[in-house]
Amino acid sequence: MPRIEFAHLRELKDRVGQEIAVSDWLEMTQERVNLFAQATGDHQWIHVDPARAQRESPFGAAIAHGFLTLSLLSKFLGDSIAFASARMGVNYGLNRVRFTAPVPVGARVRARLRLRQLEDIDPQGQTHGVQMTWDVTLEREGSDKPCLVAEWLTRRYE
Repeated sequence: MPRIEFAHLRELKDRVGQEIAVSDWLEMTQERVNLFAQATGDHQWIHVDPARAQRESPFGAAIAHGFLTLSLLSKFLGDSIAFASARMGVNYGLNRVRFTAPVPVGARVRARLRLRQLEDIDPQGQTHGVQMTWDVTLEREGSDKPCLVAEWLTRRYE
């Protein structure tokens, strides 16, 4: 999908309540899962031992860590939407997140990003920026059930 570009953050005011972007598909590779396990110290066999996961797991294959799928939201947002006037952006947190279905290694996932709310961070004008609340759904190709649903807060500063 083409990257959507906003010249100024104020352009988003008219888009509250709308789906802003759908990211490109991303394949969940075993290498990505292993690197995440190494970075976080979470070496649970359902993630890093494909042979055992195929034999013993109820999922029939190795699956991605839930927190790996969650951490990919930043990538999906950055790949899908450009905020030209923003000098920086930060994650501000999550109001809600659910891991609703596993992401098997080899599956392809993408994010749907709907802008729920847009608020000025500093109405007095000392630091101009906005806080965006996103309703995010992570889809797995070929599945009707989402893998992850979240209400995610980000901030952008001009």
